[in-house]
Amino acid sequence: MVARVREQLPPLFDLVTPFPFVELQKLIDEANHFGVFGYDKALYVRELSEGAIAVVEEHLPRKTSPLSGLFFYRLDGAYSEVGEDQTAFGGGRSPCYAAFIVAVADTSDRLVPEREWARSLWTALRPHALGSGSYLNVEAEVAEDRVRSSYGPAKYDRLAKIKGIYDPYNVFHLNANIPPATQPANQQNPDG
Repeated sequence: MVARVREQLPPLFDLVTPFPFVELQKLIDEANHFGVFGYDKALYVRELSEGAIAVVEEHLPRKTSPLSGLFFYRLDGAYSEVGEDQTAFGGGRSPCYAAFIVAVADTSDRLVPEREWARSLWTALRPHALGSGSYLNVEAEVAEDRVRSSYGPAKYDRLAKIKGIYDPYNVFHLNANIPPATQPANQQNPDG
């Protein structure tokens, strides 16, 4: 994988080295220590057009916390080589940018304007978005219609059937939830 990246986009400097997984997981711990308050929004942007960049230029100065930020991740290459029906990932497989709007504050009171900043930036970027989907794992609030639109009807139905097999009682529901398509009638819910 690294060789392919080096060939297609030669780096100015190279710091690739083996890295323990646990250490990788700790990379953002300092900025996201226990007790901080956060709120996230996300969407896919087809391209960083002049209009999208103008939205970013207008909204970034409005954040009040130095912990908040906007991150763009390019999704293409191997990501786009996988067929839409070959993965549970929502949002399509065409090349795009995933935009993560992260509002972070050290108190709940300070989170209020940051949350509004994140929502405002998200709303302003919507005209530049690729469809109505997003990377749901970074969404603080996920309404059922957003989950459905991120996966599309066919994939959503397929995932609901799989959930019906492996989690028929929807135990794992504190997420961008897809309820199970069916619940066994002859078994009692273990949670009561």
